Amino acid sequence: MKTVIQGRRSNPARQRGQGMTEYIIITALIAIAAIGAFTFFGSTARSHVGAMAQELSGQKGEDLMERAVNEANRAKTEGEDNKNLKKYTNAAAK
Repeated sequence: MKTVIQGRRSNPARQRGQGMTEYIIITALIAIAAIGAFTFFGSTARSHVGAMAQELSGQKGEDLMERAVNEANRAKTEGEDNKNLKKYTNAAAK
């Protein structure tokens, strides 16, 4: 009878460990998605923030806004491009 009670007592610790593992996996997946988003749109966001900072300080931020538009168009083009291993090897060789 004591072995059954001891087995029940150790079970909640296992469940807590499993929950922590699931939490870590979900956090890692969110981090990977965020890194991917910032890879595509990071320069666009930096340009927008820079332009806003210049405008707030009384300067013209038109050059940074133009850069933001160009970066956004480049990210859109890369996102629409069909990716495969053949293109990967061609890009790596350059």
